[in-house]
Order: sequence, then structure tokens, then C-alpha cells
Amino acid sequence: MIISTKSLLMSVLALCFVLGQPALAAGPHSHEGPTTTARPELDHGKKWPTDDVLRRGMDDISLAMRQSLAPIHSNVFTPAQYEALATRIQAQVDDVVGNCKLPEQADQQLHLVLEQIIDGAATMKTGTSRDQGAMKIVRALAQYGKYFDHAGWQPLQH
Repeated sequence: MIISTKSLLMSVLALCFVLGQPALAAGPHSHEGPTTTARPELDHGKKWPTDDVLRRGMDDISLAMRQSLAPIHSNVFTPAQYEALATRIQAQVDDVVGNCKLPEQADQQLHLVLEQIIDGAATMKTGTSRDQGAMKIVRALAQYGKYFDHAGWQPLQH
């Protein structure tokens, strides 16, 4: 039986969610070992490169969050809406992980951001502190804009 890398990755990520452990988002360059709480770093003072897949995925995550922040802050965002938002965000993360092609060091830095987004999405599905999961994603999106070269990127106001 042959298992594709993408299938294996999705299985590992699903297992991490089930076990409640932060997932290490592995892409084309597999990273072994436990996740860290490390923050991204610039590339010798410069932002890391991006590709079309990454930019589209991050734009969609940003749009989804932008559309949701007012009702989240007003405490009118329903559990079903949090579930749908988390699912939409996870789908974009999955697409980025499966299709983004970055140089190894940029990829490693991106995983630090994606880990936070994955954790935030998982928190939005838990039923407690869903709004904190959303804010974690907003903070991760701000990190992305600070460390990655994405023309026209606008941080969210929260």
C-alpha cells in the first residue's frame, strides 16, 4: 500500500487535532520534531518570499477573518459560525501546505505562522474561548505581514 505524502500529512495533522497537540504543519519540506513557540525571524533584515498559492491562501484567511471580526467582537458569532470559519481557514491552510513552494528557510518560517493559525482554528472549534482562537489567528496574520513579502498586505484591526 502506497501512501502519498499529502495523505500522510493530513493524517498527522488530524491526529494532532484529535490529541489536542499543536500540529507541525509539514509541507514539501518535512520538519521533524516537536512544535515550538518560536517566533518567525526576518531573512537578514528582509521579508521572506511568497508564491501565488501562499498569497491566495493568506488573502482568503484574512478576508474570512475581516468579515467575521465585527460579529465576534459583538459576541453574536454563533458556534456554527465559528465552526464554518475554522473549517474555511483549515481548508486554506491545507491548500497552502499541500501546494506552496518556498525555499527551505522561508518554508520553516512560514510553518511558525501556520502553527498559530492551525491552533487558533482548533480553539474556535472547541466550544470554549472561541473568540481567543480568532484573536490568535489575527495575531498570526499580523506576523505573516511582518515577515513575508506579500504586496498590498493589510493587517487586520482587532
